[in-house]
Amino acid sequence: MSELDVVKRRLRRFAEQEAAGISPLYSHLAAHAAEDDDIAGLLLAAPAVQDAHPTLLLAAAHRLVQADPIHPLSRYYPSLGGFDGVDGETWPLFRAFLLERADRVREIVSTRFTQTNEVRRAATLYPAVAMAAKQARGKVGLLEVGCSAGLLLGMGSYGYQYQCPGGEQLVAGPKKTAVGLHCAVELAEGAALPTVPKKLTVGAKVGLDRHPVDSADEDELAWLEACVWADQPERIRLLRTAAAAQRKDPPELVAGDAVDDLATAAARVPGELPLVVFTSHLLVYLTAERRAEFVAALAELAARRPLWWVASESYDAALAHVLPGRDDLAFARTGQSVIGTTTWEDGQPRARALALAAPHGQRMTWLAG
Repeated sequence: MSELDVVKRRLRRFAEQEAAGISPLYSHLAAHAAEDDDIAGLLLAAPAVQDAHPTLLLAAAHRLVQADPIHPLSRYYPSLGGFDGVDGETWPLFRAFLLERADRVREIVSTRFTQTNEVRRAATLYPAVAMAAKQARGKVGLLEVGCSAGLLLGMGSYGYQYQCPGGEQLVAGPKKTAVGLHCAVELAEGAALPTVPKKLTVGAKVGLDRHPVDSADEDELAWLEACVWADQPERIRLLRTAAAAQRKDPPELVAGDAVDDLATAAARVPGELPLVVFTSHLLVYLTAERRAEFVAALAELAARRPLWWVASESYDAALAHVLPGRDDLAFARTGQSVIGTTTWEDGQPRARALALAAPHGQRMTWLAG
């Protein structure tokens, strides 16, 4: 299969499985791009084929529309005040817009990476991270791998409201907070509501990313906004609110590789703190070989200090390495991420699948066992 065929297959999958029913605009654009060699081919400017994801093309387009907000295409972009729904003119306008700016698109694709800081994912990660902290019996050090601007590292300062079956509501986090997140919780057959600790005590916050983003830099923040789907402006509002809150208590961000520099980043968390490493939609951007190496690197760290790995990833990319045989959790079957926790005892992983989660943190289904 050629690299162009790989890109077109990703665009088709994104349109049918990831954006369908969530983002009418992006589902429409990706579906058409999957059948258009000229538009799909723009992604071949990425440094490597594993970086050539649909979200990168759509983010590049979003950034260019931000720079030309009076272009007719902007009327389909609610993030820029547009209010028109998808119609027969959407794709032709989008196609012409990108081809007229093909060199600029290629420049963005070749120098940027998809760096989504989806703040609402903190709501699906929080129960698992807080569970690990409870097991650690004290303050923990957080290490987010693939952190972008590190906004999820602020999860201990966010407020949470979980809407549960029957109208019950679980509340966690500080009462006074600038960032309040809502998440609908469903229960799988035989499952009970999770125990969500009210408080998460964090002693250190470190992020690792190959290109960390300074959210205090307006140009960098604009790129983060461009990575948010354009027909979901509420997500951009949360992004800016979380970025403003982060300036009061910024994490330490380390530039490096998720595998090669994991131990270096972990060393920035004081050794007396139990370490909670978490990843959110990171491993899909790694090759299968690097995913296995990442899990092996975690196991090496766990041999030297108390460590929990909390993952919000597709089962196939992450938990399958430590909890094999759970085909019922495969992304092709669920269309959702799996929230899982892993510890190691005598070098052997002890993993548990806790929940299925929507990709942007708006809902989760707690699993039995």
